[in-house]
Amino acid sequence: MSGNEKKELPWWQKYTLTLNEASEYFGIGYKKLKLFVQEHSDEDFVLWNGNRALIKREQFEKYMDSQMNVI
Repeated sequence: MSGNEKKELPWWQKYTLTLNEASEYFGIGYKKLKLFVQEHSDEDFVLWNGNRALIKREQFEKYMDSQMNVI
């Protein structure tokens, strides 16, 4: 590996995910996830890097588990 190459972690090992990664990982459409993050911008699972939202993967999983109602 040369000095310029960056080792990429698999999504399931990352602490935060971009909206694109989170969309694929959780099976949620990008636009729907972006709107959801805007509506829940103060939740613990959202990390803001300037105006860029990142999803804290494990915290979002816990949030989704606690909020989902299955019939």
